[in-house]
Amino acid sequence: MTIKTTGEFTSEQLRRQSQSLEFETFTVHDALELGTLVLTVAMSREFPVAIEIWHTGRMVFKAALPGTSADNDDWLRRKRNVVERFEQSTIAVRVSFEEKGQEFTQATGLPLSDFAAHGGGWPITVKGVGMVGFFGISGLPQVEDHNLIVECLAQFTSASTS
Repeated sequence: MTIKTTGEFTSEQLRRQSQSLEFETFTVHDALELGTLVLTVAMSREFPVAIEIWHTGRMVFKAALPGTSADNDDWLRRKRNVVERFEQSTIAVRVSFEEKGQEFTQATGLPLSDFAAHGGGWPITVKGVGMVGFFGISGLPQVEDHNLIVECLAQFTSASTS
């Protein structure tokens, strides 16, 4: 039996959430603005998080706040690997396996040393284009990492459409 560690999310809820946070366009400038927004929010709450934003295969924004370590960088690398492989948020991937009663690492055979299906990894997607980047946070419990990403994306996308 697989123990749920991802709150009460369902795959359907996460799919709708992902669709609601797609971009019309996403540029390097957008990546920098989003990173600045996340950094400001995290600093104001004194969250011990590391943040990465990638655009078309290269890291555009990186920050590590007090309380983080090199371990957080490794978590981000492993979360990015999951997002790049499945083109879904890390928590959506994890929940999809939990709903089948499976554990991600056992079901996929992917090594935990390289793939972390833990909340806090997000595919940056553009409508009609697909995935163009990665947004990751590491340092809080996985549901909180995920929720911080969603909160900041919602704030960023609503600001950019205003």
